[in-house]
Amino acid sequence: MLRKRGSQEQLVDREVLLDLDYTGEPQSATDSYGSLQNGSFIPPRFLTAANGDDDDDPIYTHSYNPQTEPITPPKGNYFKDGKTKIDFVLVWEVKSRRKRRSRGKSQGGAEEGAAEEAAQEESRSEKKRAMQARLRERFIHHLQNAGLLLEKEESSSAKKTIHYLKLSAPWDVLIYYAEELCLRAPLQAQPYPEFNTSARVLEKLYVPNVMADSVPNRPVDYYTCAFRKSKMDKFLGSENQETYFTNTQRHRIVYEILARAPYGKRKRAEVGVARLLNEGAFTAAFPLHEGPFELPDYEIQPEQLNQRQVLYHYWARWSKWYKYQPLDHIREYFGEKIALYFAWLGFYTAWLLPAALVGTFVFVSGIMTMSSNTPAKEICDSGGRYLMCPLCEMCKPWNISDICPMAKVGYLFDHPGTVFFSIFMSLWSVTFLEYWKRKNATLAHHWDCMDFHEEEERPRPEFAAMAPSMEHNPVTGVKEPYFPEKARISRMLTGSMVIVIMLCVVMIFLVTVIIYRSIVSVMMYETGSSVLRTQAGNIANISSSMVNLALILLMGQVYTALAEQLTKWEMHRTQTQYEDAFTFKVFIFQFVNFYSSPFYVAFFKGRFVGYPGHYGTLFGMRNEDCGMGGCLIELAEQLFIIMVGKQLINNMQEFVIPKVKAWRQKRALASVRKAQVSHEPQRWEQDYELIECEGLFEEYLEIVLQFGFITIFVAAFPLAPLFALLNNWAEVRLDAHKFVCEYRRPVAERAQKIGVWFTILEALSHLSVIVNAFLIAFTSEFLPRLLYQYKFDNELHGYVNFTLAYSPPSYYSNSSHSICRYKAFRDENGSYTLVYWELLAVRLGFIIAFEHAVFFVLRAIDWMVPDVPESLELKIKRERYLAKQALADNQEALLQATLLTK
Repeated sequence: MLRKRGSQEQLVDREVLLDLDYTGEPQSATDSYGSLQNGSFIPPRFLTAANGDDDDDPIYTHSYNPQTEPITPPKGNYFKDGKTKIDFVLVWEVKSRRKRRSRGKSQGGAEEGAAEEAAQEESRSEKKRAMQARLRERFIHHLQNAGLLLEKEESSSAKKTIHYLKLSAPWDVLIYYAEELCLRAPLQAQPYPEFNTSARVLEKLYVPNVMADSVPNRPVDYYTCAFRKSKMDKFLGSENQETYFTNTQRHRIVYEILARAPYGKRKRAEVGVARLLNEGAFTAAFPLHEGPFELPDYEIQPEQLNQRQVLYHYWARWSKWYKYQPLDHIREYFGEKIALYFAWLGFYTAWLLPAALVGTFVFVSGIMTMSSNTPAKEICDSGGRYLMCPLCEMCKPWNISDICPMAKVGYLFDHPGTVFFSIFMSLWSVTFLEYWKRKNATLAHHWDCMDFHEEEERPRPEFAAMAPSMEHNPVTGVKEPYFPEKARISRMLTGSMVIVIMLCVVMIFLVTVIIYRSIVSVMMYETGSSVLRTQAGNIANISSSMVNLALILLMGQVYTALAEQLTKWEMHRTQTQYEDAFTFKVFIFQFVNFYSSPFYVAFFKGRFVGYPGHYGTLFGMRNEDCGMGGCLIELAEQLFIIMVGKQLINNMQEFVIPKVKAWRQKRALASVRKAQVSHEPQRWEQDYELIECEGLFEEYLEIVLQFGFITIFVAAFPLAPLFALLNNWAEVRLDAHKFVCEYRRPVAERAQKIGVWFTILEALSHLSVIVNAFLIAFTSEFLPRLLYQYKFDNELHGYVNFTLAYSPPSYYSNSSHSICRYKAFRDENGSYTLVYWELLAVRLGFIIAFEHAVFFVLRAIDWMVPDVPESLELKIKRERYLAKQALADNQEALLQATLLTK
């Protein structure tokens, strides 16, 4: 029904949301709520204004007449009139008064003090509920003033009543905010761009593309420009008000109104639905899903599926693991921010394929050339020739031939192919990031986010509630909550001290794991079993890695909760500042948490052992030494257990936890559902049973940590990209299923890039070059073998003897020990030999040469690969030209531009 109201009243309504000096107070309670008839929520002042004003300025309000219209529930997300779209739903719960009274009676027989305390608690809860009701009334009143259409539904049981307030934005509100928010408007349809390089390559090779999938209802691609109400007739589809704005655009506009609407005094920043959710006035606020995700029992054409069914059937199912992701459909349904995450995850997973193939080839080549490993042959054929010094004070000497199997296996992770692979992965990581920048630019333009910049952000609800004072914003000139910068810096420094303490705790756990490993090794040697003695180091390393993984996951959960509290305490003004600070804290901790143990094995284990008679100790126990298979095989074992174990546990959590949360949510609402058995649950009721979307932080963090594993220590574990690829194939479908089936629909957010995560990825890719250079130089046997081949024997005959030193005479003359060998470049007195210093010079020279060569190639790749493709630059210029012509008053120029396009 079309209503009219006076221009003066509409001006007041606009002031409510836009005029920063507006101090008007809401009307009475009866006027605030309006009348509720058969689910129709009618602002009464609109009805009175409609009877008294005859101006030409219309405002749409929803009205429902039960005498003239049927009561059958409408199909789709509509009001009861079957025409007005539902753009957003606000939910709050009210406990039954009867239950509260009965509870009070049941406490009457208790002790007098307990009864009085219970009465006070009941009084406080009643006051809190009354305050929340007043806040809701004021907030809803301002939503009415903003021009939103409202309709209310209730679901009741003996325990509680759930209120659903459905919101809809009429046409005049949509066009007003579309111009203010600079939404993009379509000028001219254009052919679909092909983003998949693999599809173009396969097409040129005339190879069938099994990854392609014909997804129905693909969104049309347009040349666009910023929306202007005055140029409405120039935009495509403007004559159809029902379909001109997409559902995600409508959601964004309504959420903007919800974020701006006050519920109290603006001077206290009592503004926005987010703060009301924090204060418990509302229990949920969400846009609706587009119907069920399950396919109907009867046969249906693909074009008749709703957007959610399309995403489930063509994307979220496990059977689609090898198909391209329908990114345009994801963006249309969830918005650009979520679509960019899935685009980045899919792009990264596709780039893992060549890395996994090369890594697998390097590993297989190690297996194939294992028989030609001369040092391993010498170890296996040595018999009793090399009597090795005891590995602990209570241990006995042992023959090097005892570790023959480990020497052979160690070659798989330490041969010339791993050096090549580390160089390859360093170049791969930077090339991947460069081409992602190109892909990102293409998607940002395709999705109209190329020129998107977040406007001056409003203060966070928590910040507004806890800020001690009000100050003028230098950008907007508006008084808003303020927290002194000096106090914030002081809190950040204090928080940094807490971070340092937590990092020290991680180091303590690392030392604990080291001691555990030493104890297990000694216990294995004391068993007397030859099998356990030869595998003691292996058993200790694997079991300690499992213990370390458990501690890592435990500390990760503890620290994430601590970092969240610290970041809140630091009082960051905007959500972006808050998220960046939180991301930095969590990533720094998780970096040390996950990588400290591999760093120890790679660069510190075996460096401080000493030599027979002068062994270094830690808490009275001899310092750890690397096994004869080398430290790289132990590093590979650690990486496998930590990386793959973490991935398996995370995937299990992502599969189980949402289902448990959904079960708990449904259980909490079970009483209401049982009371409503007479009718089928409506869409808003079904969506309220879903769990709230938790954002993308955990998803990004998991994959970024994985990126570190496959780049930083790749020289020791060439199979890491393969395991990452297998994990990501599952990750895409797990995340897709969560968003489509288990989460409430999130508000569509715009984004141009993946944000601070790209900076972290760049830092990891550069760090990987340095770490791999040191890993090859100081941990791998590559350079000692190379030096031996150059100086002595190209076939490495006698290399084992070359790497072993004799124990000093003081070691076996003053004790019961006999002369024995140990791995080091020392003379009989325990001093370093000339070979040691030659090898040190070679190692340092290799690091310098490796880093300079790789970084030079990386800079060359950065220079040769432009961030924005040339074809896209031409397209952007063409679009800007069309926008100027379309918005010009000269119709002849518009016609000429259209003819040129054709």
